Order: sequence, then structure tokens, then C-alpha cells
Amino acid sequence: QVQLAESGGGLVQPGGSLRLSCGASGTIRSLYVMGWYRQAPGKERELVAVITSGGNTNYADSVKGRFTISRDNAEKSVYLQMNSLAPEDTAVYYCNLRVNGPYITNYWGKGTLVTVSS
Repeated sequence: QVQLAESGGGLVQPGGSLRLSCGASGTIRSLYVMGWYRQAPGKERELVAVITSGGNTNYADSVKGRFTISRDNAEKSVYLQMNSLAPEDTAVYYCNLRVNGPYITNYWGKGTLVTVSS
């Protein structure tokens, strides 16, 4: 029904920056929230940032001030600008789209690996 495709991951040195992109395809009939989650080895998947169609955002405390989420509603895309990257940010980053009604449904991308290492 809805498919997500992420891009932009890669290897970056500490202090560097990356920009992740995610585009959604398919029919989306309801209001939806898009966001980014990540999962590092040995850790649970965690929310990184989310953004509503109206532009309201929420960030994990660990990335506040360093990451910025944005979206393009016309293109059904979401972006994550990551600055001041640290080794602790190393993880697989997943794009998420959540349809809020009538039933809450989550769609996930396959993930893109971000490795922060010198």
C-alpha cells in the first residue's frame, strides 16, 4: 500500500554531517506523521525525530540541537539533517510513516546505515 525508500546513509567521521532522505509512494488517504527511528547494535529501536503534516516536531533528547527533521508534503518526503555526528549515532536509521486513522498503521523503510567512526 505504502512504500518508503531511504537514502543518504554512509560513513562519516565524528563531527561530520549527513542528510537522510525518505520518499513515500502509494496512496495515503489520511493525515500522517513521518519520522526517523534508529537501532544500534545491542540496543532497542528508538525514536529520533517525528514531524506532523503541519510541521510540528519532536526529537529525542539525545539528538536535540544536532538533528533537524523536515518534510515536503507535496513530495511525501521526510528528511533528517544530522550535524555534529558522534560514534553513538551509529545505527541503522529507519524511515517511518504513520497513518493516524481510522486505524493507526505504521509503514517502515528498509533502513539506511549510518556509521560514525574515525
